[in-house]
Amino acid sequence: MIQSAGPSVAVGGRPSGVPSVTTQIFIGLVVGIAIGYLWPSFGVSIRPLADAFLRLIKMIVAPLIFSTLVIGIAGAGDLRSVGRIGLKAILYFEAATTIALFLGLALINIFKPGAGLGVGLTSDTTAVASMARNQQGAWDLFLHMFPTSVVDAMARGDILQVVIFATFFGVAVSAIGEKGRPVHDLLESVALAMFKVTGYVMACAPLGVCAAVAATVGGSGLSVLVTLGQLVLLMYVGLLIFAVVVIGGMSLVVRVPFLSFLAAVRQPVLIAFTTASSEAALPKALEVMERFGVPKKIVSFVLPTGYSFNLDGSTLYLSLASMFVAQWAGVELTLGQQLMMMLTLMLASKGVAGVPRGALVVLTAMLTQFGLPLEGAALLLGIDQAMDMGRTALNVLGNCMATVVVARWEGEFDDRRMKAYVAATGTVA
Repeated sequence: MIQSAGPSVAVGGRPSGVPSVTTQIFIGLVVGIAIGYLWPSFGVSIRPLADAFLRLIKMIVAPLIFSTLVIGIAGAGDLRSVGRIGLKAILYFEAATTIALFLGLALINIFKPGAGLGVGLTSDTTAVASMARNQQGAWDLFLHMFPTSVVDAMARGDILQVVIFATFFGVAVSAIGEKGRPVHDLLESVALAMFKVTGYVMACAPLGVCAAVAATVGGSGLSVLVTLGQLVLLMYVGLLIFAVVVIGGMSLVVRVPFLSFLAAVRQPVLIAFTTASSEAALPKALEVMERFGVPKKIVSFVLPTGYSFNLDGSTLYLSLASMFVAQWAGVELTLGQQLMMMLTLMLASKGVAGVPRGALVVLTAMLTQFGLPLEGAALLLGIDQAMDMGRTALNVLGNCMATVVVARWEGEFDDRRMKAYVAATGTVA
C-alpha cells in the first residue's frame, strides 16, 4: 500500500533533500582543507575525531571479512556441479588479479607519489618502521600466515591469519554439504548485519574525513593535495595499462577482436563508471555477453562469481593505495614484506565487493596488518569517488572478458553469433 509522503520522503534509504554519503564526504574534504589551511592549529587539534572514525573501521574489519569470505567460498560449492567451468574461471580470476596487484606494485615503486612527505609517525608505526628494516626469512613469512588462534588473530587485527582460517572454514562448510547449511545461513546473517553496521560507520565518514584532512593539511600544508592528485593520475594510468595490455592481450589469445569487444561492453562499463557500482552494470553485462556469443550457462556463472573473485580494478587500487600510505609515512618495506602484502590483499579482497566502501575496509585491514598509519585511509576516502569510478569500470570490463576466456577455453564460444552481433550493431570487426 502506497502512503502519502510529506517532506521526509526517503530517497535511496535517506530523507529527501539530504545529500548522498559521497557528496557529504566531498563536502567534508573541502571543509577539512579550508580548516587546515586557515586554522592549522585547530585542524591538528581535531585529529581525535579522525582517530575515532578509524577505530570504528577497525572494529568491523575482522568479522566482516571472515563472514563474507566464508559464505563466498561455501557458496561456491556449486563449483563441484559446474566442474571445469568453475575451476577454469577461478584459475583465470586468480591470474588476472595477481597481474593487477603486481602492476600496481610496480607503478607505485617506480613513481613513488607518496615519498618525501614525512607526515610524522606514531610510536607504533615507528616501531614497525624499525622492524621493516630487518629482513625476515622466507620461512618466517611463511609461518606467519598460519594462526595458532583465530581469536588472537582477530584481536590483533592480523587479517592474513583471519583470511587463512576463513578459507579453511569455508571449504569445510562446503564439504559437509547440507549439514553445513545452518552455518552458512548464520554467517550470511552475520554478513548482512555487518553490512548494516558498515553503513552506520560510513555515516560518520564525512566528519572523519574532514578531521583527517584538516589535521594533515594543518600539519603538512597543501602539498598533500598535489600528492593525492598524482596518486589518482597514477591509478588511471595503471587501469589503462591493464585494460590495453592484459585484457587486450587476452582478446588476441581467445581470437576475439578487441575493438569489437570494447564496443559490445561499452554500455555496462559506462554504467559502472558513472554509478561506481558493479551491481548496477550486472543486468546489462549479462545481456550483452550472451548476445556476443557466450553461452548463458557460462555467463550466468562467471559474471556473478567474478564480482567476488575477479576485481581487477579494485586489487590494482589496493596495491597502489597500501604502498602509497607506506611511502607517505616514510616506512621502508622490504621486498618480502611487499610480497606478503600482495598475498594478503589477494586473499582479503575476496567477498567484500558488495560492502559499502569495501575497498576502504580491505585497505584499513592491510594498514593495520602492517602497522601503517590509518590516517592514510581517511585521506584516501576523501578522493575515493574519483578512484572508485575507474576501478569499478575495470572490474566490469575484466569480468566480461573472463566470460569470453572461459567460453573459448570450454570450446563453446559462438563465433557466428559474435559476428552477427557485430554486424547488427555496426561495431568494428
